[in-house]
Amino acid sequence: MDSCCATLKANALPVKVGGGLRNQSNGFWGERIKSRDSNTQLFKSVKSERKIKSGVVHSILTSPDINQDNVTFQAPLFETQKADPKNVASIILGGGAGTRLFPLTSRRAKPAVPIGGCYRLIDIPMSNCINSGIKKIFILTQFNSFSLNRHLARTYNFGDGMNFGDGFVEANIWKQQVLAATQTPGEAGKKWFQGTADAVRQFIWVFEDAKNKNVEHIVILSGDHLYRMNYLDFVQKHIDTNADITVSCIPMDETRASDYGLMKIDQSGRIVQFAEKPKGIDLEAMQVDTRVLGLSELDAMKNPYIASMGVYVFRTDVLLRLLRFSYPSSNDFGSEIIPAAVRDHNVQAYLFNDYWEDIGTVKSFFDANLALTEQPPKFEFNDPKTPFYTSPRFLPPTKVEKCRIMDAIISHGCFLRECSVQHSIVGVRSRLEYGAELKDTMMMGADYYQTEEEIASLLANGKVPVGVGENTKIWNCIIDKNAKIGRNVVITNGDGVEEAERPEDGFYIRSGITVVLKNATIKDGTII
Repeated sequence: MDSCCATLKANALPVKVGGGLRNQSNGFWGERIKSRDSNTQLFKSVKSERKIKSGVVHSILTSPDINQDNVTFQAPLFETQKADPKNVASIILGGGAGTRLFPLTSRRAKPAVPIGGCYRLIDIPMSNCINSGIKKIFILTQFNSFSLNRHLARTYNFGDGMNFGDGFVEANIWKQQVLAATQTPGEAGKKWFQGTADAVRQFIWVFEDAKNKNVEHIVILSGDHLYRMNYLDFVQKHIDTNADITVSCIPMDETRASDYGLMKIDQSGRIVQFAEKPKGIDLEAMQVDTRVLGLSELDAMKNPYIASMGVYVFRTDVLLRLLRFSYPSSNDFGSEIIPAAVRDHNVQAYLFNDYWEDIGTVKSFFDANLALTEQPPKFEFNDPKTPFYTSPRFLPPTKVEKCRIMDAIISHGCFLRECSVQHSIVGVRSRLEYGAELKDTMMMGADYYQTEEEIASLLANGKVPVGVGENTKIWNCIIDKNAKIGRNVVITNGDGVEEAERPEDGFYIRSGITVVLKNATIKDGTII
């Protein structure tokens, strides 16, 4: 029997030599090669005094079909599969009614709510997808979706070619598709979305089609979170752990834990128990030692829970199988699909170690916005490497005349005249007149301008123009779009009212925060 010396370079695949590799159908590292009782065993250990370079394998191939010779093989791929954005699609859930964010959602979908002065909530997951290189983006919409659809069309109309990041996005390369809730023939088709999982199920045909286009992983995202995340890192962890499902999570304190899905994990990061928004005894039962996440002993004591962010990665085949066959009547990912899948699937936890906020209530929305004005802020929109995108409005620079501005964000196209702005956000096209005072206030701005002639005419006829009038004092308030607040108005909630509904007067009070409604008019001299 003849022999030959084989040298393997790192990351090489076998090259057929004569008949020596004949009938090895399982590949270079296949089962046939591992067998020790085969007559054509390929590898035997070699004792040699010769020094061997690291990364190079020297072995003896024995075969009756070849002569003694040097044979070089291309290296097999030993590395873990790398996350490829071409194989990833994202689904942004934007169809919820947003009742906890009411009245901000009375005329718009939750993802369309303005944030940070010039953005909308939908810009967060959309920008994260773009910055992560994910080019297949589906947005599921249902309630009050007109302004959301309009914003998406204006901002992310990739067909005309748009410049995102370092490269130019040409027509038909990026794919953003809005999937609106519809009614279809059949009894099931008469229902609107019944939950997050049901929303995806109703458009399952889209993702079955996507599966045929090499989409291996689907990222499920919410349209009402504030955070910056590279989804490819998330998908990479999913691949590295060979997970069926991966759930992004953060440590959580006891005061807010009952608002989230909570989990327990083992030492490998696999989720062994999942409970959606538990209360009382069930909440206490979900406490864990969060030092397993790398927290210090002190931080672990402050945050004894592991909370789901509502951000998931599914293997495409697993997602389709769960929705269509395993749990065809389950409507929600957090309360039904994930807890059930934990029992018989590899469901992994991914620790997100950065700023994240769920914009689910008026108070959380208010606090997250004002936190942007702090120094240093916990979150910033203006990271040059991973910018956040929004509608190009082509507005002029803001004009400021003799104003006092402290810890504030002033957006584009505003007019501020001898006013005071402290710890507040002033949205696009806002107008603040002489002596106006804003403190701890989120002002969303306006959708349009009024000319100086129009403003003068309105004032002459005892009417109120868009913006904040002279000598008006506003504290602890959210002012929705196009609000008209007159002169000498006081909005401070001096009586400390926690909840109130006064839509006929143009405002609500939620968690002690006054919310002036969109298009509302607050007459001169009003005191709230």
